[in-house]
Amino acid sequence: MPDSAAEERLTNSPIEAAYREKTPGSAALAAEARELFPSGITHDARFLKPYGLYVDRAAGPIKWDVDGNDYVDFFGGHGALLLGHADPMVTAATQQAVAESTQFAAGQRREIAWAKAVKRLYPSVERVRFTSSGTEATLMGLRLARDFTGRNKVIRFRTHFHGWHDHMTHGVASHFDGRSTPGVLGGVTDAVVLVDPNQPDQLRRVLAEDKDIAAAIIEPIGGSTGYTPLAPGFLALLREETEKHGVLLIMDEVVTGFRLAPGGATEAFGITPDLTSWAKILAGGMPGGAIGGRREILDALDFDAAAAKGRDKIGHPGTFNANPVSAAAGTAALTIIAETDACARAAETGRALREALNRVIADKGVPWAIYGDYSIFHLFMQDGVPVPDPFAFDPLSLPSVAMKDRPKELIRLLRLAMLVNGVDLNPACGGLVSATHRAAEVERAADALSASIDMLRRAGQL
Repeated sequence: MPDSAAEERLTNSPIEAAYREKTPGSAALAAEARELFPSGITHDARFLKPYGLYVDRAAGPIKWDVDGNDYVDFFGGHGALLLGHADPMVTAATQQAVAESTQFAAGQRREIAWAKAVKRLYPSVERVRFTSSGTEATLMGLRLARDFTGRNKVIRFRTHFHGWHDHMTHGVASHFDGRSTPGVLGGVTDAVVLVDPNQPDQLRRVLAEDKDIAAAIIEPIGGSTGYTPLAPGFLALLREETEKHGVLLIMDEVVTGFRLAPGGATEAFGITPDLTSWAKILAGGMPGGAIGGRREILDALDFDAAAAKGRDKIGHPGTFNANPVSAAAGTAALTIIAETDACARAAETGRALREALNRVIADKGVPWAIYGDYSIFHLFMQDGVPVPDPFAFDPLSLPSVAMKDRPKELIRLLRLAMLVNGVDLNPACGGLVSATHRAAEVERAADALSASIDMLRRAGQL
């Protein structure tokens, strides 16, 4: 049963009251959803008390809820929408594909075009295998690595997120000691070696002492899309050390792929992994993922290559792998990214947004900071760790695990206040910028943050 006193506190919050007044249509739909879905949601990141937003439509950087309110959207389709909502070229390609059928149960021209679009931006990738999600892509990456090396274990870095399959559930936001999360077999977690990021000596020691490590997987800008960033040079060191020990490097570019640069982190940092996982932008806002890399590794999925070696191949079905609709959307999106300055425009707006939001924080005298890079921004606020100057904040000054110790209730209230003031952020009150965000959206976000801080103060939260 819910804590009635806690529920009463929520109901009595003036910020929550303002949110409820603005979003009665979302409240009604949320009540229906609670009868259908656990917690009334279909994705953990959409959990918000008293209820999340229900949206009817979106275009460019703006989305409209069921009550007709408009919001500057920095949630960004969970990172999938570098080109903003309903890009005309992507929409047209998707509509044409839908009209021709969503599933042929056969090879089709669009999957070939999609793979070529990926290889155009990642020329070092020799083979690609499409999946239906980023989680499936990282799962396949681990399977390929174990098969290729004949080893069993994988190095993961604490706070780094790689989807929700069994190898990836602990050590992200909790269970940093390696314990299994609910429903996951202990034997699975025994095959995962958790390492602290930005600790070269620890990494070298693990690689030198454990000869059963097949691969190391990493988010190339740090955990949770850079919320816990990597120190300069650590990614290059990881590439050097994995090569030295015959360990495969899997770069998880589910979020960073095609965002940091057209060729993602591989292009941005000049570091070529053995395998790369993609999703989100890859499919142009539609469902889709992929794993790609060296041909000799991907040969484990090849019928003829496996037969020639007299061995079993890795099985990989998947009804919607490279489905024509996702292929059409993905090809259109990747073509735009290859032939325009979409990545650079989003990154420049991201820089301007971080600066504008930090100016508000400084002017309002709250001990927070906005940080990040490229088209990504994060909010740091933590009890007992005040930030005297948001422009001088260094997230590398804190241990990665300590960075995850966030004041959940204050973040919740800030997010509600930002929604009241017309801006949608992600659950940590950070977000992603698209190529369609402009100066007007930056100004609107800064005004919303200023008004939201005022609301928090009036509510006695600051």
